[in-house]
Amino acid sequence: MVLPKVITAPIKFVFCYSRYVLPSADSKSPFLFSEKYFSQSQEQSQEHLRNTSFLINYYYSIIIILNRDPSDVCFIFSFDRVCGMIETISEWFWWDRLWLPFNLTWTDLEDKDGRVYGKVSDLYITLPYSMGFLIIRYIFERFVATPLAAFLGLREKTKQNVEYNAILEHYYASRSKTPGKVDITGLSKKCGWSSRHMERWFRRRRNQERPGVLKKFREKPWFYNLREVWTAYPKQSILESQYWYYILEMSFYWSLLLSITFDVKRKDFKEQIIHHLATLTLLAFSWCANYIRVGTLVMLVHDSSDVFLESAKVLNYAKWEKTCNSLFALFAVVFMVTRLIIFPFWIIHCTWVYPPDHYPVFFGYYFFNAMLGILLMLHIFWAYLIVSMLKKLLFGSVSSDWICHKLPSKSLS
Repeated sequence: MVLPKVITAPIKFVFCYSRYVLPSADSKSPFLFSEKYFSQSQEQSQEHLRNTSFLINYYYSIIIILNRDPSDVCFIFSFDRVCGMIETISEWFWWDRLWLPFNLTWTDLEDKDGRVYGKVSDLYITLPYSMGFLIIRYIFERFVATPLAAFLGLREKTKQNVEYNAILEHYYASRSKTPGKVDITGLSKKCGWSSRHMERWFRRRRNQERPGVLKKFREKPWFYNLREVWTAYPKQSILESQYWYYILEMSFYWSLLLSITFDVKRKDFKEQIIHHLATLTLLAFSWCANYIRVGTLVMLVHDSSDVFLESAKVLNYAKWEKTCNSLFALFAVVFMVTRLIIFPFWIIHCTWVYPPDHYPVFFGYYFFNAMLGILLMLHIFWAYLIVSMLKKLLFGSVSSDWICHKLPSKSLS
């Protein structure tokens, strides 16, 4: 088997010209973040790079063998050169100017003075957690949802399989699920004081403001005063509750992205993929740049309406039509208020207007707001679908089954 040049040529180019464009592993580079950030010693970092370069050389050797071209051997370079290439790419990617304001570096986000910050390595756990969510989903659907559905009298309808037709399957998947008359005709034809006194004073002062259990939810000033979101940024310690909120939320979105391949394809399949990728990118960036406060608010706004939608769907399947319609109307109101009013006029205003008062704008400032803009456009698209459904439900031209067929589960989150 000989691999095509479209695959081997870029690999040759990288290995050949890295000696001229990229510094070696022992060169001095202005981008010093990668080793500090991952808390690795010089030896640990070099060992990691050697291991990575071994894999690259290993796979490239396979390409050479498969191509049976002896001249390709000249493109296998030493471990040090590949280490230098990988290290330089890593340092460019983690350059603080891309992630932080100009007066800050990654050392400002190291754990000290009792403050704790989020680390990239904390996000690795989200992938195995997403597998856990998929397992929980499977167990719930099989051992809870199915028996509950049977108890409520729901039965799976028997479906009649259609005869396979390549032309129609291609048209259905690539063009439209509802072709017009002209198309039908054509198809038919083809087929983000004293020290002691001071200590006592501070201790009493802390106790004075210690909230009770009932006040836990509203104890943080940045929850109701959005200017407080950027106070002391980036030296804002992450709370344990925020840590788990992020980890579980990202794990859940990973599970959604993974399960979308075998779930029923809905009308907004492409919008779902764009939404999930934008949300994961937004959460990962806000975690790394310590945008934890505003990221928490974004997630709260997005999660607030989901319970009403899912409840409406369950009641619709159980044929509780009036309760279903009432919950769907409540969902629509909460969705419009949170996604089209609070999100753009409070959250995006907070991320766009307030930050320049605290630090110089940088790449991450524009990137984060661009991601929020993508989410806003998706909210407008889904709002259009919701209004269309409400209109048809109110005027009686369609049944509440539309809630299940037109709005996919969790796609609006």
